[in-house]
Amino acid sequence: MIDQLHKTLETYYPEMVELRRTLHQHPELSFEEEQTPAMIADYLEKLGVEVKRNVGGRGVVGYIRGAKPGKTVALRADFDALPIQEETGLPFASETPGVMHACGHDGHTATLLVVAKVLMENQQNLEGTVVLIHQFAEELAPGGAIAMISDGCLEGVDAIFGTHLWSTMPLGEIGYRRDAIMAAADRFEIDFKGRGGHGASPHETVDAIAVGTSVVQNLQHIVSRNVDPLKSAVLSVGSFHAGGAFNVIADSAKIVGTVRTFETDVQDMMIERMEQVTKGVCDAMGATYDFLYKKGYPAVINDPFETDRFVGTATKLQGEDLVKEMAPVMGGEDFAYYLQHVPGTFFFTGAGNVEKGIVYPHHHPKFDFDESAMLVAAKLLLSVALDFLSDKNPSLLKTQSKEADATS
Repeated sequence: MIDQLHKTLETYYPEMVELRRTLHQHPELSFEEEQTPAMIADYLEKLGVEVKRNVGGRGVVGYIRGAKPGKTVALRADFDALPIQEETGLPFASETPGVMHACGHDGHTATLLVVAKVLMENQQNLEGTVVLIHQFAEELAPGGAIAMISDGCLEGVDAIFGTHLWSTMPLGEIGYRRDAIMAAADRFEIDFKGRGGHGASPHETVDAIAVGTSVVQNLQHIVSRNVDPLKSAVLSVGSFHAGGAFNVIADSAKIVGTVRTFETDVQDMMIERMEQVTKGVCDAMGATYDFLYKKGYPAVINDPFETDRFVGTATKLQGEDLVKEMAPVMGGEDFAYYLQHVPGTFFFTGAGNVEKGIVYPHHHPKFDFDESAMLVAAKLLLSVALDFLSDKNPSLLKTQSKEADATS
């Protein structure tokens, strides 16, 4: 059966490409999506899929209920874009100034829509239920996942699977991990208040720029001297703003940056040490400060059992040489919230192609991906979902048992 479904996916590949390119031409920023969720819902409804709109705000959830009873598996795709001016020169480039799909979410959405089409055509043979989670606002914390979960998108779901088309991984390769695959992504801001004055009289001032630069330098020692070398952390200052005139010593400065970790104890230590360092420098130099630390998405922690299931599925499809356990990625993803509620796995589908010039990283103005990666992702998602539904392991039938008890 699965081979026939894969052939059907191949038949619909041109439609997948067309969907992706339409989405790419009309990107919408996080929490501003209107046309995109409407298009998704309309497409699913035309297929006969049971659809819920405005889930958690702007999300769309589809339900494909098989003719036979069974478990429930969810598949997730995100659909928001980024505030980047596109420079790809593609014939289907963004028509919205300053906004582009620079992370592959258009491909994620097109992939899941065509998977839905194939599943609906085989609904009579489907055992159990497939939930299609089309999520808004992955790119901007607090993200759309947590709101969609609060609005019930995971009710009755026994497991969840998702993928990211990955342009820095060659087409055909598949990346997975049995535990933490992506980091917690946090943001911090530190405002420094000194005492401004004339550039010729520094002894009468508290130089906020000198304070800020000293803090930046000392923050860099936290990872190298306070984090266990066998654990991971990143601290990056991405913005430093101060001053306005060549002959004026600034009375204020501000730095903004990010911290990436996998373990909560490392995250807590980073927060504590960052404020200790900031306070120490400011006290020594006579300045004051405001320290704001905002925790973003938690780390994406895959379930080992469901990851092994996926690896078996992917190996059959791609071959053992192309399915690789990868190093963790320090980027963040709010797929983490789904995995805090139900078991599942998040994997990477290689989408880079040097011969086609598809070499730019995610969030780059020239970002693109090899569209044939969508077909690989579609086959993987379809296969692992059906494998899960066909597994008769009693421990995975909790939702079915609860439903049976409720109706008895």
